[in-house]
Amino acid sequence: MSTTNKAFTPAWYEDTAPQGSYRSIFKWGNLNEFKHPNRGLYELVKQTFNMTDEDFRQPRQMGLERVEFEAPVRLKTSQVNKLREIVGNENVRMDSYARLRAAYGKGTIDLIRLRNHVVENIPDIVLCPRDSVDIERIVAYCNDQKIPLYFYGGGTSVTRGFEAVKGGVTLDMGVYMNKVVDFNETDQTVTVQAGLMGPELENLLNNAPEHFGAQRSYTCGHFPQSFEYSSVGGWVVTQGAGQNSTYYGKIEDIVLSQEYITPIGTIKTPAYPRTATGPDLNQLMMGSEGAFGVLVNVTLKMFYYTPQNRKYFSFMFRDWEAARNAVREIMLGEFGFPSVFRFSDPEETDIALRFYGVEGTVADSLLSGLGYQAMKRCLLLGCTDSELGFCINLNNKVSRICKRYGAFSLTPFKVALAWERGQIQYPYLREDLQDYGITIDTLECTVTWSQMEKVHAGVRAYIKNRPHTICMAHLSHAYLKGGNLYFIFIAKIANVQEYLELQYGVLDAIQKDGAAMSHHHGLGKQTAPWFVEQVERGHIGVLRSLKRHFDPNNIMNPGGTLGLDMSPKQRKKSWGKRDKRRASVGKASSKAIDLAR
Repeated sequence: MSTTNKAFTPAWYEDTAPQGSYRSIFKWGNLNEFKHPNRGLYELVKQTFNMTDEDFRQPRQMGLERVEFEAPVRLKTSQVNKLREIVGNENVRMDSYARLRAAYGKGTIDLIRLRNHVVENIPDIVLCPRDSVDIERIVAYCNDQKIPLYFYGGGTSVTRGFEAVKGGVTLDMGVYMNKVVDFNETDQTVTVQAGLMGPELENLLNNAPEHFGAQRSYTCGHFPQSFEYSSVGGWVVTQGAGQNSTYYGKIEDIVLSQEYITPIGTIKTPAYPRTATGPDLNQLMMGSEGAFGVLVNVTLKMFYYTPQNRKYFSFMFRDWEAARNAVREIMLGEFGFPSVFRFSDPEETDIALRFYGVEGTVADSLLSGLGYQAMKRCLLLGCTDSELGFCINLNNKVSRICKRYGAFSLTPFKVALAWERGQIQYPYLREDLQDYGITIDTLECTVTWSQMEKVHAGVRAYIKNRPHTICMAHLSHAYLKGGNLYFIFIAKIANVQEYLELQYGVLDAIQKDGAAMSHHHGLGKQTAPWFVEQVERGHIGVLRSLKRHFDPNNIMNPGGTLGLDMSPKQRKKSWGKRDKRRASVGKASSKAIDLAR
């Protein structure tokens, strides 16, 4: 049983993660930044997992140790020397820390491995190309020598997207390939190198008059939760989505043109607004996750930057069905789309109220008295962006529809604004809780309106069947015909096998009810086996044909990316019977956690 001592504060780690440590790799973003669970979340964790304050006095497996391991470089000396010649000796990294950092992302499986000093699937060498010419020479040489080639941008992948399964070379795109190539105010486009980070791009566009002599300020409109630490190239190759995508679109709606360097040469798609010149290569290349070539430049749409016009809204619905129907009607209303548009299921809503300090207050009692009951009510929040008249009209339309479905307005309490101010910091919560054996993870998918209830119920049923497990879900990206479902689960995880069993089961549940296996995280090497099993043979055949065309020697991000060259072990994970799969996971050793072996 949990005990409550309001004077007690858990021993959250607040020191800077030591330079060169495992923690400095798995820590989210800024080494000096933290987001500790508030009292409401802390108490929920204790209640859920039958923990007490005593359990939070001493963290464990902190990862503060310096990265040290033995992993011989498998490239020939002549090959290393040639690569040094191409990029310059100062742009070659072969130390243990650089190799490990360039292989692991920010997925839970990465965090668990780093805490346990499990090192696998790292490149032999990390290169920092200075320009496209360097990359052309590297790709040509690696293709000639059949050296595997991987790519590192911001390092925020949660799907094992750039894990160097076959060793070889990883290109760190963020060191030099981070510049604006062209700013075109007439076409309202900006062309940037793939390694440019989100905050730098947005700063340049917001201050376009100062930086480019522009007539006004602009925005890219793309703000994923990883915004501060993700690169434009990463957004494109994974088909990412920002929090404001319901209005601005996913990245494939924002990209106009791309330039890739492939083993067969440079591929540049035209930047026309629309064409009738055959299948769209631009769309085929997006989401390729480095399997076809190295993305070097990308042309993006720009939008007017008008934060002064933004209107926030938030509503509480009595139940999931009412919230879902209201959101659907808003999307089909043909009066425009909100920018942020997010509604939470009952469990996430109740946890959000804890998080915002609403639970147990007069406001909470008022909601309950009006029929908005715990574990039934659903929170909708969002905002509008664009021209002022558009924002006002849209905000009014949203309000009318929500009230017609019995929603209570929380807009005066500025719930949406509070969410916006804190949402990019939420990933820091993971490391605090994992210091005490509590794991937070996410998996997401895409559904039609008619699928939504079945998928939501099916995934929740699987997760909640596991004792003492929290399962939250929300829709945060909406479309005319449906939206995404984003599942967050919090569990007390004892070991890698236990984690993988839970992850595999969630993927099974998503697949079973026909949802798309990813909406914006991408597939990487984690989800690809389920993707291959789900899509028709002709679909994967097209992708494999493209792979053979662009990369005949399979050097570009090999080892299961998009399921194009899965190992027998990966196929067994995907195509074996589900009960056998879970049984085999339970028998795996702590180091046998790489699906791509």
